[in-house]
Amino acid sequence: MPETQEIVINTTPLIALVAAIGDLRVLQIYQRVWVPLEVCQEIAVGGKARFALAEFEAAHWLQKHPHPLHIAPGLRNTLDKGEAAVIQLALDKSVSTVCIDEPAGRRVARLNGLALTGSVGILLRALREGYTFSMRAAIERMRTHGIRLSTRVIEFALTQAGEYGVVSRD
Repeated sequence: MPETQEIVINTTPLIALVAAIGDLRVLQIYQRVWVPLEVCQEIAVGGKARFALAEFEAAHWLQKHPHPLHIAPGLRNTLDKGEAAVIQLALDKSVSTVCIDEPAGRRVARLNGLALTGSVGILLRALREGYTFSMRAAIERMRTHGIRLSTRVIEFALTQAGEYGVVSRD
């Protein structure tokens, strides 16, 4: 089965990818990456440090949707604005896959018939497609920046990357 060539992405995966590898270049494994205006606004607010804003602004190839979306009440009342916008844009543009890391958003995306990936899924696909980086180091950088990953996700990622049994030497 061919992998999807188009996704709509949420705020947390954008931040997680910058934390993991320092930029958003791995998203170029897709032909088109849609970012709803609502997610662009969340990235721009970005807290005191505005982490990932410079990398996001430098990624001119992202398809940044320029207008606010009319978000269905069921999405608007269930999820935060970014997750709801990601799902709504995917439905509006007939994009079959969304990139959401949060469990509630993933659950609602599935209920709307959408396929899912997350920040770790993107990193794994990038490795399969020839990008070179240490998954273990990427996960550690994500965790250092406050990105929470379950033990199950970490073990899966390291196993898929061929790094599960690798012991780092200090």
